[in-house]
Amino acid sequence: MERSDLELVLAVQAQGSLAKAAQALRLTPPVATKRLAALESRLGVRLFQRTTRRVSPTTEGHALCERARRILQDFADAENELREQQSLPAGPIRLVSSFGFGRLWVGPALSDFQRLYPGVQVELQLTEQLPHLASVGFDAAVWLWNPPASVAAEWIVRKLAPNQRVLVAAPSYLLAHGQLERLEDLAAHACLVVRENGGDTGQGQRFDQWWLTRDGQGKRTPITVSGPLSSNSGELVRDWCLTGHGIMLRSLWDVSDPLASGALVRVLPDWAMHDADVHWIAPYRAHMPLRLRLLQEFLGQRFAGAPWSELRP
Repeated sequence: MERSDLELVLAVQAQGSLAKAAQALRLTPPVATKRLAALESRLGVRLFQRTTRRVSPTTEGHALCERARRILQDFADAENELREQQSLPAGPIRLVSSFGFGRLWVGPALSDFQRLYPGVQVELQLTEQLPHLASVGFDAAVWLWNPPASVAAEWIVRKLAPNQRVLVAAPSYLLAHGQLERLEDLAAHACLVVRENGGDTGQGQRFDQWWLTRDGQGKRTPITVSGPLSSNSGELVRDWCLTGHGIMLRSLWDVSDPLASGALVRVLPDWAMHDADVHWIAPYRAHMPLRLRLLQEFLGQRFAGAPWSELRP
């Protein structure tokens, strides 16, 4: 089996059509059809089911596509590694991050990184759910998450920076409703809830229940909150908080500017939620390309010490 065979089956899977796959590979449709038929004949299995509307992989076809994707990635890594040994780092990086953190912090960092290494092409995709990185072709993720041990054992995980979710409110809200003295006081206040990922996950996480730790030490304490406004948009909830609608639990990186300006103030400043440190997460690979290693180190230096913490008054 040749490299061109692997490229063909992946193109057919991606396009769902032999004609479109041929166009993507700059082949004529008869040549693509003949090559696929010859490959199936050599292997003794049918890789794709053909209909008048679509070409779909069989079970054997799915298995071959998964293997082909890994093999072609190894080819690309080997070629880029050899190029990098002779010159400056070069080649593509596909990175994923969440919308808010990616836009405010990862995007500007990548801009500076690309200026340092103009031979590297970086694609940043923003999403609210961490994808299965290897299966969809991402090299790494910059994610706010404290991954469980099972994930850390399977993937390459490096903590880039500490982060915490803090309780904040607009001064106008506190002036109208009073200061809080104890954690239990939250139950009597309007709290603004961010219902990310479409609401409760079904895995024990409730977005109207905040698990807080005092001074970063000791046992987490759950507190159930409620309020008249909630949304799946963290930015919208932050806007409501800024206009005095209630108390919000939000990552420090997202509210550092309004805290520094006084537009928001900390509520119960001894309490915070420690569940969203910034991590570099990547599928395991035997040899990390130089461009990826440089990016990991660059982000580690950029986010060291949590620069959003320095913006606080």
